[in-house]
Amino acid sequence: MRRRALALVATALLLAGCTTGGSADPGTPEDVADQGYQSGDGSTTTWAADERSGPLELAGTDFAGTAQDVADWRGDVVVLNTWYANCPPCRAEAPDLAALATDYADDGLHLLGINRTDDAGTAQAFERQFEVPYPSLADTDGSAIAALQGTVPVNAVPTTVVLDRSGKVAGRILGLADPSTLRSMVDALLAEQPAP
Repeated sequence: MRRRALALVATALLLAGCTTGGSADPGTPEDVADQGYQSGDGSTTTWAADERSGPLELAGTDFAGTAQDVADWRGDVVVLNTWYANCPPCRAEAPDLAALATDYADDGLHLLGINRTDDAGTAQAFERQFEVPYPSLADTDGSAIAALQGTVPVNAVPTTVVLDRSGKVAGRILGLADPSTLRSMVDALLAEQPAP
């Protein structure tokens, strides 16, 4: 009887770990990052220039101990990506994000990861394995996710947010980012003229 009860509890916990949300406020940063892999459906949202919120204020320290601030990249396009090492879709999209960063390095594009889950050793092993050429914030206190939540809902891990040259939120992909969709978003924003 006890084994059956434990099996039922384990099954319930396993199923709960693969759902989105679960508390009274599914938009809180705790729901986004603390419950494990959260499946997004890959849905994409874009905003016209006159409908964009921001500029986004986001700063922190990466896993190498270097300060990062998206405000330093005003005038360029920025891609933000939430991830952690054991997240299956994060692992699946890592090569595409690394290629995006490399392919657009000279075109005015910056990528920044946000990882609320992993310690430095785990995160850096992931970065080495997938040859990630861009930094990721060590967001154990949740401040970077909270900054994103204040501007654009982040309801899945991974979530990819694209900022225009003014630092305003121009697009978001919930879940695994389709590489051609993301590149199309980046191309369109790189083609926009910077705001005066």
